[in-house]
Amino acid sequence: MSEKRTFKNLDLEFRLFKERMFVAFAIVIVLIFVLISRMVYLQVYQHDIYTTKSDKNRMHVRAIPPTRGLILDRKGRMLAENLPSYNLMFVREQAKDIQGVLDVLAEILELDKKQKTDMAEQAYSQRRPFHSALLLSQLNEKQIAKISVNRYRLSGVEIEAQLIRHYPYGPMTAHVLGYVSRISEKDLTNVDRSQYAGTYYIGKSGIERQYEETLHGRVGVQTVETNARGRILSVLDETLPQPGESLTLHLDADLQYAAIRALSGFRGAIVAIEPSTGGILAMVSTPSFDPNLFVSGIDSKTYRQLITSRDLPMFNRSIRGNYPPASTIKAFMALAGLEAGVINRNTSIEDPGWFQLPNDKRFYRNWKRGGHGTVNLNRAIVVSNDTYFYHLAFNLGIDRIHPFMERFGFGVNTSLDLPQASAGLMPSREWKKGARKSPWFPGETLSVGIGQGYWQATPLQIATSMALLANRGKWVQPRIVKQVGDEDIPLKQDGTPDDIVLSDPTHWDQVIQAMVDVVHSRHGTARKMSRGVDYIIAGKTGTAQVKSIKQGEVYDENKIAERYRDHALFAGFAPRDNPKIALAVVVENSGGGSSTAAPIARMVFDAYLKKTDEKSSSEKAVKGSQ
Repeated sequence: MSEKRTFKNLDLEFRLFKERMFVAFAIVIVLIFVLISRMVYLQVYQHDIYTTKSDKNRMHVRAIPPTRGLILDRKGRMLAENLPSYNLMFVREQAKDIQGVLDVLAEILELDKKQKTDMAEQAYSQRRPFHSALLLSQLNEKQIAKISVNRYRLSGVEIEAQLIRHYPYGPMTAHVLGYVSRISEKDLTNVDRSQYAGTYYIGKSGIERQYEETLHGRVGVQTVETNARGRILSVLDETLPQPGESLTLHLDADLQYAAIRALSGFRGAIVAIEPSTGGILAMVSTPSFDPNLFVSGIDSKTYRQLITSRDLPMFNRSIRGNYPPASTIKAFMALAGLEAGVINRNTSIEDPGWFQLPNDKRFYRNWKRGGHGTVNLNRAIVVSNDTYFYHLAFNLGIDRIHPFMERFGFGVNTSLDLPQASAGLMPSREWKKGARKSPWFPGETLSVGIGQGYWQATPLQIATSMALLANRGKWVQPRIVKQVGDEDIPLKQDGTPDDIVLSDPTHWDQVIQAMVDVVHSRHGTARKMSRGVDYIIAGKTGTAQVKSIKQGEVYDENKIAERYRDHALFAGFAPRDNPKIALAVVVENSGGGSSTAAPIARMVFDAYLKKTDEKSSSEKAVKGSQ
């Protein structure tokens, strides 16, 4: 059987091949046309957009933080400075695995749980792309070496040399200067974020916070070219930052040191003011704390100890502590009585040791059992007789006492640059009705008459009232800053209270002479502080009751817990003629003003008025703390 054969149709196959070739060629032409069209679109019509995107990939705008302004005392001694520090910086856009980098850092630097948490918060905090975050500051040589060895594992991590805040006097100026610390998200809601780009610290309290805008300066801008790994290749453009203004304070570092030493071992406060300017020469609150701990981040254990301590080291007693002013206000009560015509310089009473209101069985007792006998105005101030001032307060009434005391700064914050200072409390009939929903009672007026009861004042307010007395009513607001840069702050401001003008100027002399006799006469409650003094002091002691005692009960501090014992106070100025310094001393739970507060005040007066050629004591203190 023969095999069936099929012959190829070469013409048909050739035509089919040609058709397929044509279709393939057409597809290629179409694709080439599409590709060319896309290239034209991207290169011509989208040129500006992609050029900008390319530039953004290789060019970045970096903020240049300004140098923070310095803070100096009245003699030019450095109170707050900037020292070089090696800081650990992180740019998360350059890290492939952010958490992995953080884990490596925590491992090699042996960080505790809180440090790890803080570092993570900084790494993930909101900020502009390619802006670095501060993870750790003040790296030591060992930490720098560990980071350098493990550099290949730490993408996005850099070590940069920066300036960091330092307080050479440490706890001595903590309550005056405050401190700076790392910026939080909450802080950034209250400032211009663009001005804090590249800045890692902000004032948290005290002068650092109050003058933050002045001290901070203005941020600079730098446009840099980087490679694919983010390394800077060149600087394309630069606008230099504007450094912060430096501040010169009225504060005298030597006097501050003397006040700290005088108050050593006590809880309390001292405020000293220059009457002619209102400048605060010293502001001390003890115990204190080291502000340097907060700059780079305080550890949780130390912070917990500070905020839970019964002694409240972070509480600024000098401007926020509210105390009954006690007998330190008897000079002002005397002025109120003289001005109202309720008493004159010769008005006398017989003091049996107590005072009674009409139709009231309660005895309002003098501090001296048995009384002081015949007492006139001068003697009432000199021996601090309570009975005389019970009579005076009763005859004046709270409606005349309250407005008169407000003129001396009680119940209001009159400071120029200490807005955080407490206004204290100068009670009135209206205040009690609003705050206590109760009427005012005559017995409460008697308590106010000796600086007790509802009356609360800060050491700053008491010192301010003494400066006013030294100035014979001329108002100069208390202030801490003397100069911003090279410009003096004017003495008189828009908000300065009106001067106190008495109907009879000799009233000033009568009251001031009585205060001189408190210190320099043989019957004065502060007579011991005048021993060996070669200048004249006008002053007044005070003992503020902390815990009430029952009628007829005798105060015995040995039977009372230490925290419930009386506060000791002294307020005054020196010298009498052309006063250079006015001050207030409050010593918590330490007994009488004459035995505790007056000797402390004498030390402060001597330190300021009896200058010696000995090398600055405050400089010794700085060296001792280093």
